[in-house]
Amino acid sequence: MDLITDTSPRQLARTAGALYLINIILGAFALGVVPAILTVPDMATTAHNIQTHELLYRLGLAAHVVVILTNIPMAVIFYDLLKVVNRRLALLDVLFSVVATSVEAAGILNDATPSVLLGSSHYTNALPPAQLHALAYLPGELSTFDYSLYGVLYGFDFICVAYLVYKSTFLPRAIGVLLAIDALNYLISGFTGYLAPGVAAHLVPWNGLPTILAEGSLCLWLLVTGVDVERWKEQASAAIRMRSTQLAELS
Repeated sequence: MDLITDTSPRQLARTAGALYLINIILGAFALGVVPAILTVPDMATTAHNIQTHELLYRLGLAAHVVVILTNIPMAVIFYDLLKVVNRRLALLDVLFSVVATSVEAAGILNDATPSVLLGSSHYTNALPPAQLHALAYLPGELSTFDYSLYGVLYGFDFICVAYLVYKSTFLPRAIGVLLAIDALNYLISGFTGYLAPGVAAHLVPWNGLPTILAEGSLCLWLLVTGVDVERWKEQASAAIRMRSTQLAELS
């Protein structure tokens, strides 16, 4: 934590941008590319694909683990950068991010089930093929509910980030607006996944566009430009003065 505190805001921002880029690339691979290659409507074919391309399936799981690992330092860095705008809201953002990441991490145990079922002779010999294929296919169906749950949590996370970015003077307000749209997209997609799964299925891949625009813009801005250090320091000084005034009034 001392190392983070002693690092300049621009360096912190660029570190967050690099982590975000890793997060986006590996997330697209784990949640987009791998399922698109291996998962089809037919259960038997999907089971065959997973058995034939087991390494690819496991690479998807490993990539998802790395995505989760990047979420943790990103949450700390965003808090350190954005607390000068509103400390309580920045802390709330961290809490939403941590809970969402925890739910996402728990979902990986569910996603690993097909690999265990189809990769072990104990199960392939003990269960009839149709039953084995159905059990291996079920985690993919349940994962949509995982996505919906942590999607809602990330939606509230991005509401906080959108407000903080918009109110900051050291990041573009336009990115804050895009993040607000992205947050609304997360919430709509997440709740629709529970209330009307058929409708939610038709939102794909269109509901990915706000995410690409908003989070892609934030990632590239942080990575290339970072933050306006002078304006960040101005807001940090203002936050310190306000905190000192509040403490003086309480004493």
